[in-house]
Amino acid sequence: MSQTAAKYVPPKTPVLSRFFSSIPVSVLIYLVVVGAIILSAYNGAQAMGYNWQWYQVPKYFYTMTDDGFQWGEIAIGLVKTVEISTLAFLLAVVLGLVVALLRLSGLLVGGALAVVFLEIVRNTPLLVLLYLFYYVLGPIFDLDRYVASILCLGVYHGAMVSEIFRAGINAVPVGQWEGAKSIGMSNSQVYRFIILPQSIRFMLPPLTGEAVNMIKSSAIVSVIAVAELTTIGRNIISDTYMSFEIWFTIAAVYLVVTLILSIGISFVERRYAVS
Repeated sequence: MSQTAAKYVPPKTPVLSRFFSSIPVSVLIYLVVVGAIILSAYNGAQAMGYNWQWYQVPKYFYTMTDDGFQWGEIAIGLVKTVEISTLAFLLAVVLGLVVALLRLSGLLVGGALAVVFLEIVRNTPLLVLLYLFYYVLGPIFDLDRYVASILCLGVYHGAMVSEIFRAGINAVPVGQWEGAKSIGMSNSQVYRFIILPQSIRFMLPPLTGEAVNMIKSSAIVSVIAVAELTTIGRNIISDTYMSFEIWFTIAAVYLVVTLILSIGISFVERRYAVS
C-alpha cells in the first residue's frame, strides 16, 4: 500500500462561468441592467412630454434658511420610517420569542395558542391586518394610527420571526440539552445560558432578511396616512406633480437604508458564523 495518499484535485470551473462570476463583469452587467431600466423610464417620460425637475429634489432633504439648517420633508419621513420599523421589529422579536417558546414548551394550551396565532397572522394579508388594527381595534382600545401601525407590523413580522427562533433553537444539538440537564440546570437556565446564545448564530441571517422586509413593509402604513417616507412622497407629488423624480428618490432612499442595514449586519454574521 502506498504511503502517500492521493491528493484530491477539485474540478476546474468552466472558463465561461469564471468570466461571468468575476467581480468586474458582475458589476458591468449590473450597471448595464440598471442603465437600461433608467433609459427606458427616461424615454417613456420624454414621449409623454414630461418636464423633469430634478433640481427641486434636494430641498426635500434639507434647506438653508435665515434661521439656519432645516431638515426637508423626505428626511423627516425617513426618520419616521426608521422609528416605526425599529419599534415594530423589537416588538416582533419579543413576540416571536414568546410564540416560539410556547410551541416548544410541550404544553398543550401554549402550543395550541401559538399555532392559532401563527395560522391567523400568516393567512391574513398585511393590508387587511392593518385595517383590522386601525379601524377595528383602534376605536376599541383608543389606538392612534401611529401605535396601530407599530402593533400591526410587529404582530405580522412576529409570526415570521417566531419560526426563525424555533428553527434556530431546534438547530442546537440535543447533546447541549442533555449536558445542561445533567448538571442540574432548569429549563429557563438552559434556554438563557446554553440554547439561545448558540442559536443566535443560526438566526442572524434570516433575521437580517426579516429586518429588511420590515423596512419595506412599513410603506404600507401610508394607506392610513402615517407620516412616513411613502406618505411624504405621495404628499409631495400631489403638490408638485413630480411623480418620476419623487418616486425614484423614495426608491433610492429605501435601497440605501436596506443596503446599510444588510452590510452592517453582515459583519455581525461573519463574527458569529457557523463553521
